Amino acid sequence: MTVLGQRALNRALLARQHLLGRAEVPATVLLGHLVGMQAQAPLAPYVGMWTRISGFRPEELAKLTADRDAVRGLLMRGTVHLVLAEDARILRPLVQPVVAAGFTGHFGRLIGDADLDAVARAGRELLAEKPRTRRQLQDLLAERWPEHDAVALSYAVSYLVPTAQVTPRGVWGATGPATLTTLEGWLGRALAEKPSLEDVVRRYLRAFGPASVADVQTWSGRTKLREVIEPMGLPTFRTEAGDVLYDVEGGLLPDPELPAPARFLPEYDNVLLSHADRARVLPPGRRVPLPPGNGASRGTVLVGGYYRADWRLQSTGLHVTPHDDLREEERADVVEEGRRLLEFLDAGDTDVRFTQS
Repeated sequence: MTVLGQRALNRALLARQHLLGRAEVPATVLLGHLVGMQAQAPLAPYVGMWTRISGFRPEELAKLTADRDAVRGLLMRGTVHLVLAEDARILRPLVQPVVAAGFTGHFGRLIGDADLDAVARAGRELLAEKPRTRRQLQDLLAERWPEHDAVALSYAVSYLVPTAQVTPRGVWGATGPATLTTLEGWLGRALAEKPSLEDVVRRYLRAFGPASVADVQTWSGRTKLREVIEPMGLPTFRTEAGDVLYDVEGGLLPDPELPAPARFLPEYDNVLLSHADRARVLPPGRRVPLPPGNGASRGTVLVGGYYRADWRLQSTGLHVTPHDDLREEERADVVEEGRRLLEFLDAGDTDVRFTQS
């Protein structure tokens, strides 16, 4: 079995994520290839698209979202993702146990002895009637269950009922509160009855592999996937530590010595979050910080293929804070790419500045 070192895994991940060179594909193709994009910060996917697609314009993704061809909702790891509409139909049933477990973990003690099935039914009816903010949902549910925690009741609905966040939230150039409706109502069709977990595993590997069973579980939030993955007959490799990695036929494995250009990522980009062993992109001891805001104003920077700096857009320019000493040529690469980001963000007459943490 071929052994793949960390550098080989890094370059494979970057190539499959279109972070070694930008792709010339429509936004819908990239969104499908990535199996969705992390989107707690509603505008974050726009930066994620820009850093991966040559000539990307935000209007393209905004139209997909406004036309309901792409949708934001709770999916992998119980976190908000932007995915293609058809993928939402497939993915939500597959990760529903993960999402439901997230509610129990966060709100189980607060919900007490409330009948969760009844709460979910009531919430579904309220959201099917019309889209509602969480506060609106909270107030209506509190009228029916006044003896229970109203916040926990409202979260029970969004965790137990497949929901979508409606536009204009998540549309470039527009604003709006986080307003929920049922996922089926927003898409105008039912969720998939028997989605293929094996197909989703293969799609993950095309975008994030080669990867271990633990990696797939970390990305999806699901457990007990060894019994699904081992019988699939996938090509295998080993890490230097001896762990088995699975892949798809023809998965990209570029030369590990290829240079990696500086890349600006949005908050919580999945390239940083989708493996149990994150050493392929995170230096030792490095964690992913950055609580999400609205998006498109802060994030992380890959230098030489690894997370080595943070960025933040301010009125005085694009501030880059390195975690270690960058060589002169690395700084020049960051500045050049940062200026491209400023142009994309239409940030006016500002420039890239290095700051200390």
